[in-house]
Amino acid sequence: MNTEYDITETLDVKGLSCPMPVVETKQAIDTLDADEVLEVVATDRGSMSDIAGWADTTAGVELLDQSDEGDVFRHVVRKTA
Repeated sequence: MNTEYDITETLDVKGLSCPMPVVETKQAIDTLDADEVLEVVATDRGSMSDIAGWADTTAGVELLDQSDEGDVFRHVVRKTA
């Protein structure tokens, strides 16, 4: 995955479970301009597949990076349009 990006905004969805991390991510992405990058930090293990699946099936967003940091899952999503 691409590691060349500048984070525009960070969204903390720690403590929320499915489907809320994806819902909150979509709402935050909608407020960004094209080419801006959203970092999402979550504690829901399911967010790894949920956010990846959402990004794969949603026009105008690109998943740049994901990492599993133990109890925290980090996602980086760019708004492309």
